[in-house]
Amino acid sequence: MNIRRIDLNLLVYLNALLKERSVSQAADKLDITQPAMSNALRRLRELLGDPILVRTSAGMSPTERALAMEPLVVEALSRAELALQPVESFNPTNSSRTFRIMASDYIESTLICLLVARLGEIAPNVSLDVLTPSDVSFSNLERGDIDMAINRFDHLPDSFHQKSIWRDNFSCLMGANHPASKSKLTVKSYLESQHIWVSKTGIGVGTGMSPKYSQKLGWVDEALAEIGHKRNIALFTRHYQVASYLALHSNLIATLPSRAAVLWKDDPRIMICKPPFPIVPIEIKMIWSPVLHHNTAHKWLRNEINELAGTVQST
Repeated sequence: MNIRRIDLNLLVYLNALLKERSVSQAADKLDITQPAMSNALRRLRELLGDPILVRTSAGMSPTERALAMEPLVVEALSRAELALQPVESFNPTNSSRTFRIMASDYIESTLICLLVARLGEIAPNVSLDVLTPSDVSFSNLERGDIDMAINRFDHLPDSFHQKSIWRDNFSCLMGANHPASKSKLTVKSYLESQHIWVSKTGIGVGTGMSPKYSQKLGWVDEALAEIGHKRNIALFTRHYQVASYLALHSNLIATLPSRAAVLWKDDPRIMICKPPFPIVPIEIKMIWSPVLHHNTAHKWLRNEINELAGTVQST
């Protein structure tokens, strides 16, 4: 196939069709008529010998070939955009840009708070808009509507860029008057206690939890299942620091990433100790779209976050 004979605007149309999964919505996105988008889809089908989108019970769905092409199309368009844009320097001192970051309160309390202080020193007019995982979707990130996400991720689209921020172990946090605080925490005393479940909500979705699904509840409960045990969960929350307050004012134990727990190390009302069984550490990553990868302001922010991450206390 000779690329000189191909209308490269078809890549723009293909990208919109794959993102929107709808001819009419893709047309609206590109501000063209629906017949024009239908014509573009027809030309794409002829060019590729593939239907691209097919009608299913769930609506229009991409074919296997279209899904395989999607990250390549996104990367090609982002590089084309980079090539055509003038190179602009970024001066944080004078910038009034707002950066949108998806992060849980675990990341807000450990890393974003340091970033806020740093911005106050070197970029006083830059602002942050921090969204929760359930506020955004991978599509928001891929389009560049959200600058980045900082969290633990099970699966990522192939087109995303990523940077490991840190690996974190777990700590148990309980009130100083908790019965289990009187001696070294054991598996027996851990299991005899009631617990607070805390974890991130899945990206783009908020779901309810129940103790009957304990082996599917995440890191701590998977680790307990490995040794044939199950904990008594009395409360479910998605907020790490709220879990700490709840542990302080109850006879519940919160098992948290250590960087979240260590924030309470100087409070005499709280006891922090090592879990009495092994838990696989979690890896926190910063991810962003190829659309923003070469943006000078975005590069600056990524560098600042990476440097600050190395200063966050873990013990």
